[in-house]
Amino acid sequence: MGGNQTRITEVTLLGFQVDSALEFFLFGLFSLFYTLTLLGNGVILGLICLDSRLHTPMYFFLSHLAIIDMSYASNNVPKMLANLVSQKRTISFVPCVMQTFLYLAFANTECLILVVMSYDRYVAICHPLHYVITMSWRVCTVLAITSWVLSFLLALVHLVLFLRLPFCGPHEINHFFCEILSVLKLACADTWLNQVVIFSACVFILLGPLCLVLGSYARILAAILRIQSAEGRRKAFSTCSSHLCVVGLFFGTAIVLYMAPKSRHPEEQQKVLSLFYSLFNPMLNPLIYSLRSKEVKGAFRRVLWKDRLM
Repeated sequence: MGGNQTRITEVTLLGFQVDSALEFFLFGLFSLFYTLTLLGNGVILGLICLDSRLHTPMYFFLSHLAIIDMSYASNNVPKMLANLVSQKRTISFVPCVMQTFLYLAFANTECLILVVMSYDRYVAICHPLHYVITMSWRVCTVLAITSWVLSFLLALVHLVLFLRLPFCGPHEINHFFCEILSVLKLACADTWLNQVVIFSACVFILLGPLCLVLGSYARILAAILRIQSAEGRRKAFSTCSSHLCVVGLFFGTAIVLYMAPKSRHPEEQQKVLSLFYSLFNPMLNPLIYSLRSKEVKGAFRRVLWKDRLM
């Protein structure tokens, strides 16, 4: 750092630059979405823990997805809500860096868990006779732990490269949380290496997994079309459609955010797309799985019936 550069200790999150009346409306709306996110994912997680019929590999990975969604939303949304009703919209630089790190770690983990879930569906439909052996609890545990560890290590690489930079201003981030591309603009040094690593990571953690998911579902579709019974095809399609909806929402948003050409208003685009990550996707995931899954709806009815009997 040069002699005239001072290290940033606090930054201002500009958030959504709208009038005060609209800010209170957004606070109420986003608070509702955040509550639904925690409630929906919490219910899914609780049902999987309480109902032994959901103790299967598919719902084991779904429980991890619920934990990721709650953690992801809780990392970004509370500060955003506080800033919507507060005049002081600052955040210390160290918590800001931690927010960036956790944001990357949870996003990476969700990518890998979605890939593992597609592999689980591929084995269940294309190789049903070998499913119990291929997707044993030991294999499932190893896949889940590997996804978490690899994701946090990849986020740690970004963090190390991030911390090597001198940050001396400006002291404002045009975002509602410390998103990595927005925070890099505070650096008073060349960030080309960070940009290259971010793009390379996107290829590794987005395009690579997406190709694996699409490859799995191409094989799954071919297997489904070979099923003779219409009921069997319908059940197979319903099993996979929920996961495909989640994959489409997550990967589509991520690729547009980090790999598509920027629009004329890239910062505003980042804010809107980041809302999908922070609020809409985590809120929609449990709704997609619960509304389209007979097993989840059946578990919910059994838990309610058990409570009534007690």
